[in-house]
Amino acid sequence: MPSALKRLLIGRPLKTAQLAEERLDKKIALAVFSSDALSSVAYATEEILYVLVLAGTAAFSFALPVAAAIVVLLIFVVISFGQTIRAYPSGGGAYIVAKDNLGNIPGLVAGAALLVDYTLTVAVSISAGIAAITSAFPHLYPDRVLLAVAAIALIAVANLRGVRASGSILAAPAYIFICSLAAVIGVGIYKLVTHSLEPALPAAPLAASEAITVFLVLRAFAAGCTALTGVEAISNGVQAFKKPEAHNARVTLYAMGAILGSLFIGVTVLARHLQIVPVAGETVVSQIARAIFDHGFFYYLVQAATAIILILAANTSFAGFPRLASFMARDRYLPVQLINQGDRLVYSNGIILLASFSALLVIGFSGDTHRLMPLYAIGVFLGFTLSQFGMVKKWLTDKEPAWLANVLISAIGGTATALVLLVITVSKFDHGAWVILLILPLLVGMSLAIKKHYDNLRTKLTLSQELEVPVPTERVVILFVGDIHKGTVAAARYAKSLHPHLIKAIHVSFDEQDAADIREKWDRWGMDIPLIITPSPYRRVTDNLLHYIREIEHQRPQAAITVILPEYICPHWWQLLLHNQTAAWIKHELLREHVAVVSVPIQLV
Repeated sequence: MPSALKRLLIGRPLKTAQLAEERLDKKIALAVFSSDALSSVAYATEEILYVLVLAGTAAFSFALPVAAAIVVLLIFVVISFGQTIRAYPSGGGAYIVAKDNLGNIPGLVAGAALLVDYTLTVAVSISAGIAAITSAFPHLYPDRVLLAVAAIALIAVANLRGVRASGSILAAPAYIFICSLAAVIGVGIYKLVTHSLEPALPAAPLAASEAITVFLVLRAFAAGCTALTGVEAISNGVQAFKKPEAHNARVTLYAMGAILGSLFIGVTVLARHLQIVPVAGETVVSQIARAIFDHGFFYYLVQAATAIILILAANTSFAGFPRLASFMARDRYLPVQLINQGDRLVYSNGIILLASFSALLVIGFSGDTHRLMPLYAIGVFLGFTLSQFGMVKKWLTDKEPAWLANVLISAIGGTATALVLLVITVSKFDHGAWVILLILPLLVGMSLAIKKHYDNLRTKLTLSQELEVPVPTERVVILFVGDIHKGTVAAARYAKSLHPHLIKAIHVSFDEQDAADIREKWDRWGMDIPLIITPSPYRRVTDNLLHYIREIEHQRPQAAITVILPEYICPHWWQLLLHNQTAAWIKHELLREHVAVVSVPIQLV
């Protein structure tokens, strides 16, 4: 990225010593790490109704009991992750917990599931946010994919500016959403108690396409469990909190759980009373707000706040994905570039990677939340399940105070999330859930291959007492000559300054006229360096050069060979497109050989 544009978008670099200043207090952290979980209130009830509507109006009576059961599960999961934070004060996401207690493969499965989950969280949250906007402004519906991709780009740039900067951007919209939705629920409950809240639609029975069965209710429960998504984010990002990190993280986690449970139950109660039916083009929250406030100012405020929090909910993934990727890269299961922090002390490579993948998902699924949801939930609950059972193993092994109660809480949470995972997998298998079951083994296999590469590299590069390093007895310099110009002469001067035992220049010619022209110029400007002209009827420059180098290696096995390449340096990036990049390609090929490659820059100013 050009420096001026980079500084404009991202800001000036921060010193490593400023990392402590980038830590978050509880109020800002609630916005950063809880926006995903809180925003799921906007669609969790809708997902329950989408399943129950298959059995007609009679099945709507199950909506509130299903939501209550989900809140009970939420309580267990929140308490369990609170224990995880206490046990892993440096950050204990599902990857670390599962790897430490269940082994490397379960850890990699959890890590892969979370990476997929974070990517889908961005796609789902952004798509849902754009759906809220198009509910209020239907004429924008055809542009939903473009709007979603633009939103992803904006959030990525905000996160590249740093944790504290992105948190400051998020805080106000998060609290506006909480207050506005709480106002909807408060006014709605008041009207319900005073019998002034009428159903939005006549209570006409809906035709049932399925019977009310235990499995249907379980499907509704599993669909509504999307309300739990993002709950684990705080345990992943403990080190982003101000000191005392673990205490502040736990307080924030419990606050998030209380707010999430209250809003979710409130929305479900109102949806049940108003007999809301999920329809294409308008969300359930939009229907509830319209029934309570009509199309007045507060309706549009709720829609705007919902859209913004859904879009900004993606920030939870932008906070979690790069951290998780850096943990896995530290263990050499992902490329080590993901460990590096950028100018603003954030994991910039992870942020860019997440933005790219999630944008591709939005484009591929046309911004349809319901098509993405089956893929989304599997990763969430697989990570939950492995984390919960990993904590069960830890409590059973360590037997710390109150370990039996801790085992019970984690076991109940793990069993319930495993049941949700099973129901989602079975019920949504034909709707795309099979894709996740295919992707996860591929990601695990890729991680193991990366680990094998790094282990092999470390083995080959490790110094030992038995290591014998042969000392070259002579120096050979080969100067590649593409054409004769000022840069070639500068490269020739540098080659002679090395005082090699043998120095040769080589030119690969494509025809006799070219060979004659090069020979004539070299005799004048070649500084008495012998020139070898080798014909290439198939125009393969690299092949001829490699063939000559291998001949030298065969003739002089104890020689240190250096290849010198004149290389253009253009003042503007776009000017590189005007050159054939022969030197760069030759350098790429020569790095596979046992030779040193030196570029002599030709500054084009």
